[in-house]
Amino acid sequence: MNTKLHAVTDANGRPIKLFMTAGQVSDYTGAAALLSSLPEAEWLLADRGYDADWYREALQDKGIKPCIPGRKSRGKPVKYDKRRYKRRNRIEIMFGKLKDWRRVATRYDRCPKVFLSAVALAATVIFWL
Repeated sequence: MNTKLHAVTDANGRPIKLFMTAGQVSDYTGAAALLSSLPEAEWLLADRGYDADWYREALQDKGIKPCIPGRKSRGKPVKYDKRRYKRRNRIEIMFGKLKDWRRVATRYDRCPKVFLSAVALAATVIFWL
């Protein structure tokens, strides 16, 4: 049993939106699911897994500037703000804080709904601390 957790955080790295997909599913599925519920923002920082032309265009239509490095297999390199991209470590720190919760880190729950509920509980505590 394998899952991926997709998250939207604020500028301070606090979790705002969470979405879970099966482990073998592309990151584009999570990106599409969270796209409509993105908060108003100037920039969106994401890793290479979210690099797609349709996603960049959708972000720009919402008035959000994408800061996403291009995939290595992309023919033409994509320009992005490397200094701003370094701030993505706040997102990784948020995932690290989620994994401080033993139930989340070890994935005790077999049912995806119960696991996502445990993640949501941990995210709520992380948001307010």
